[in-house]
Amino acid sequence: MKINLLLTIIFFSILIYSNIDEMHGIVGLTKKDGGVGCLCHDFNPTDSVIVWIEGPDSVLVNSTVQFKLLMTGGPSVAGGLNIATYFGEVDSVDTLTKVLYGELTHTSPNPFNNDTVSWNFLYTAPDSLLIDTIYSVANSVNWDSIPGPPDQWNFGENFVVHVIDNPVDVQNENLQPENFILYQNYPNPFNPSTDIRFRIADFGFVSLKVYDVLGNEVATLVNEVKDAGEYEVEFSANWLTSGIYFYKLNVGSFSETKKMLLMK
Repeated sequence: MKINLLLTIIFFSILIYSNIDEMHGIVGLTKKDGGVGCLCHDFNPTDSVIVWIEGPDSVLVNSTVQFKLLMTGGPSVAGGLNIATYFGEVDSVDTLTKVLYGELTHTSPNPFNNDTVSWNFLYTAPDSLLIDTIYSVANSVNWDSIPGPPDQWNFGENFVVHVIDNPVDVQNENLQPENFILYQNYPNPFNPSTDIRFRIADFGFVSLKVYDVLGNEVATLVNEVKDAGEYEVEFSANWLTSGIYFYKLNVGSFSETKKMLLMK
């Protein structure tokens, strides 16, 4: 009896704190402020629910660009979302979403299309040069109007946005990049190909390789000397199975690795 009472208190505390109306919006549940996720649907995130954001990883100061949040897995009937940023602002593109307390949420459950549901949204960069983060969480529901099992949810991987002053002109040979950058591949997740972009500051030998989760090399995309500049390489994974892969850039003493998801 005491356990049931405690669970009831926790449940309604979450509802009050998170400003939740399950059918018409949910905010305050991302990892931005240590949010606890969509506990009204299930107490734990589910790995089989995959949530991700697609969009540019570099945005000009004060500019507004469009992003997309996608989800797959779970009951796959309808879905809801919560998106927040640390510095920038998010806004609606259409009537599927709305802004509550500075964060973005759904206006009503959005039906899946086959095995995926998605929402478009706007991101406005701040007026300072910085690195911002877009946080997300989404739930996959059976749309019976009753929050709880078999509904499932998961956090999206934090999406890093570089707020920059001027775009890189790759056609200008006199323009020298200021540093080394390995960008997030796009699209991500992908099937069967994706583009990987990187910037190098100095002339040197460049190595860009792809590895599986066990550390086995599965592809060599670049293995040659290159001038300073910005480059883009296509990675086609027709022969690989679905799963997480890593791509690693090595240029002199600079080395960086990023994760990508292949979904077939």
